[in-house]
Amino acid sequence: MAKARTQFICQNCGTVHNRWAGKCENCGEWNTIVEEDPMGGIGSGPGKTPKKGRPVALTALSGEIEEAPRIHTAMSELDRALGGGFVRGSAVLIGGDPGIGKSTLLMQAAAALARRGHKIIYVSGEEAVAQVRLRAQRLAAADTDVMLAAETNVEDILATLAEGKRPDLVIIDSIQTLWSELAESAPGTVTQVRTGVQAMIRFAKQTGAAMVLVGHVTKDGQIAGPRVVEHMVDAVLYFEGDRGHHYRILRTVKNRFGPTDEIGVFEMSDKGLREVANPSELFLGERNEKSPGAAVFAGMEGTRPILVEVQALVAPTSLGTPRRAVVGWDSARLSMILAVLEAHCGVRLGQHDVYLNVAGGYRISEPAADLAVASALVSSLAGIALPADCVYFGEVSLSGAIRPVAHTAQRLKEAEKLGFSAALLPSASAELPKGSGGRWSEVGSLPDLVARIAGSKGALRVEDDV
Repeated sequence: MAKARTQFICQNCGTVHNRWAGKCENCGEWNTIVEEDPMGGIGSGPGKTPKKGRPVALTALSGEIEEAPRIHTAMSELDRALGGGFVRGSAVLIGGDPGIGKSTLLMQAAAALARRGHKIIYVSGEEAVAQVRLRAQRLAAADTDVMLAAETNVEDILATLAEGKRPDLVIIDSIQTLWSELAESAPGTVTQVRTGVQAMIRFAKQTGAAMVLVGHVTKDGQIAGPRVVEHMVDAVLYFEGDRGHHYRILRTVKNRFGPTDEIGVFEMSDKGLREVANPSELFLGERNEKSPGAAVFAGMEGTRPILVEVQALVAPTSLGTPRRAVVGWDSARLSMILAVLEAHCGVRLGQHDVYLNVAGGYRISEPAADLAVASALVSSLAGIALPADCVYFGEVSLSGAIRPVAHTAQRLKEAEKLGFSAALLPSASAELPKGSGGRWSEVGSLPDLVARIAGSKGALRVEDDV
């Protein structure tokens, strides 16, 4: 009989090695490689003879489509990020920095669902029951029927969940604390995390209960543990925020039952998380309308338009190499905008320090912010304040052309709602709203934008209504 081939897996990063080594070549950690039998598990011995399979029923693609049943919470921002609420039988993975508010959010959601008559079970592996109760009292959730448990053993948790009526929602906080008797490694290792998540997902699929798993994050901001966990679950959400600001963003990265790149916005207070119905007002905040180097960007997060202020400061440098500092945007994209301005517009920034900041601690990921960033840079360099009632959006190409972006109508509608009467957008933009009172000015290239700002004497020349 051929000997069963074994694998050596790093318990820190999940890298598979052909042989044992003292140091993992991928993550650089020492003494984290453990032998694992692919047929059984760590230390399981020779593989067993597989049983004969049974045929499964095959169905056609055509037929009636049943909408996934959802559990709606009283938190509209959470429902938006989930695509309409928790789907029964689904597994949701939520990650975020320590202390960002993951447990607070889930406790408020559990209390809201319990008030609607749903059976909620909250399993904490990091805190005692008394600590969870203290948080519930602070959030005014102690009067609900949320059932608590402080346990980390996977088999004990599954036995508890199987007793009595099937729960509607199960919260596991967190997956890094789970351990199973089927694996011999320590809690938090790749094998234990994978085993625990597989068991919880299997319970959710078999019973129809919604499962929420809380995951730790690494210093790079990624969910700790093997990346296969993100492929196993149905939805992956990141809870983001800056310690220097009160707002928190729940961002959807993966969702099998709804749109991705959707966000829910919350504000942290002493009473817990408060939903922010209009995030644009929060991110704009107090604006200095007469200050140069500030441009309002009309962006999109999933299906939600958001207005945020982009601030730029261009100052002469005293160093041999100019400084480039970026907060809330991609530094590589800033370098590209600076190169295009110098190559095609004659704007010399080689002897200037450039500082770029997105107000409110918000982070922009879409390329449509190129036009707003370029406008803020030119405004700061020329010392000319941009119009306070104008928004900017458009993508800048390496040739200096400004490319149109999607969701033009939604961006302009949000700008009008917040009192902005003008917009600078790419030429040939589609979906322009009809019959609105706004003044939309189109620009086809970056040199045209620079000429408008330099010759504006304090205000952009906005053409007649498009």
